[in-house]
This record gives sequence, structure tokens and C-alpha cells, in this order.
Amino acid sequence: MILVTGATGKVGGQVAAQLVAAGVPVRALVRNPETAVLPAGVEPVRGDLADPAALTAALTQEVTGVFLVWPLPGPGGAAEAVTALARRTGRIVYLSARGVPEAPGDGGEPAADILGTHAVLERLVREAVPAWTLLRPGGFASNTLEWAAQVRSGDTVRTAYPKAARPLVHEADIAALAVRALLTDDLLGAVPEFTGPEVLTQAEQIAVIGEVVGRPLAVERLTRAEARTGLLAAGLPPAYADGILDAHAAMETEPESPAPASAALLGRPPRTYREWVTDHLADFT
Repeated sequence: MILVTGATGKVGGQVAAQLVAAGVPVRALVRNPETAVLPAGVEPVRGDLADPAALTAALTQEVTGVFLVWPLPGPGGAAEAVTALARRTGRIVYLSARGVPEAPGDGGEPAADILGTHAVLERLVREAVPAWTLLRPGGFASNTLEWAAQVRSGDTVRTAYPKAARPLVHEADIAALAVRALLTDDLLGAVPEFTGPEVLTQAEQIAVIGEVVGRPLAVERLTRAEARTGLLAAGLPPAYADGILDAHAAMETEPESPAPASAALLGRPPRTYREWVTDHLADFT
């Protein structure tokens, strides 16, 4: 039995679906089992990572591994949640991110931004269980779903950094490595870094969406202030919003390169961004 957190999201949903396809029993930790939309064959169980005491029902003795997504802004409460998970399982596969800094040498905590939060979670997982894998994918292709409403309603997509370039990764590829880490010892104690296969600017990503949808899309540049307002309105903490915008600004002059080991890790070429858009065509139409 594998416990999947974040199973109602893109990556967690793929992990759950791929585990079910492999014939593995899957339990999903959700806040509301009655309304949660999950892949067929997944058992929902009520729980919340923000309430470690409520994890007991999900963590029966039959749970042999956990796929962990940390959904909360900042690492507050993470130590308690990871400790609760580690009491009932010896294997955790944590969804981290490319570029996570190493723990500071002075014993202090990393910055309270996205990568700093991942650094704290990585340390907690390493210390909590004997069998761990820290997945470090690059930028998620699914983050470009933020443009879907604009594509559905018109022919112009607005973004602050249209020249920001990076190799976006398909959530199905992230899930494939997560499943391998959960079901085998191939990635035991590993920190695999992987990305999509091609470096595309945001303008080029939008052009691909237009080609798949079947109509050309124009790109309009937002100011940083406008983009920041939108991220804050979506619920991101200021430190997270600023970190995202800083990273995108840097990628306009220094594109993010593909991770060299991606194909070797997957045993095949990573899925392209065009494949991802095709898989998500309904979201854009």
C-alpha cells in the first residue's frame, strides 16, 4: 500500500494513476473524501498534513511507502508531519525542485522562499527514514495552465517574462520516476535532477499552445508589478511570488539548461512540451 499526498493535483494524480496501473494498492490523503476527484481505483482517506494527529487513519501498518508533496507556504509544521509519517513507514519519496540549496554551513535555516522550504523538507526526510528519494524536477509544464483561461477567452496571452527560457517537464515523467522510487531500490538515497528535453522561451511555449489549439496566439508583456499582483491574488506568499519572478527574470538572460541525466533516468527521452500541450488540449479549449 502506497500513501499519496497531493493526489488531487497534477503530479500526485499521475503518481496515483501510474501506481494503480502497476497493480499497487493506493491510498490518497485528502481533506474531503466525499468531494475529492481521484484516479479510479484509489482509496481516499481523510487527513491533512497540517494536522499530524489526523494522519493516523491513513498510516496503517500496511502502508509501505509515501509520496510526499508539501502544499503549505513555508516549512511550518513540516517536522511534525514528517515525523508522523516516519512512525509508520520507512520509505518517503519527496517532490522537491531543481536548484534547492544545500543546508547552510552555519546551522541556520534556508531562506523562507520556495527553494528554502524544499531544503528544509529534504533535510527532514533524510533524517526521518532510512529509505528516501528526493526528486528534483525542473519547471513544471503544468504551471503554464495559468495561461489556459486567457487562451480560452481570446488570442492574446499576457506574461511578464516572455523571453524566459527553460526545459519544462511533463508531470507524467515526474510521476514515472516517483513510482520507480516507491516500488524499487533503484533510486534509494538518490537526489535525481531531471527536466524536459528542450529549452523554450515562454513566448515559444505560447506559440506551441497556439499551434496545438489551431490558432495563432499573440504575446503581450506584463509589468512585474502586474504579474506580482496576480500571483498574490492566486494565494502565493510574497516571498514565493518574488522568487518566481526573480527566477523568470534571470532566465531571460541565462536560460535554464536541460538536466543531462533525464533520458537515462527515464530510460527514454523525456516528453516534449508539445506532447504535454496535446495531453492537456481540453484545458486550453
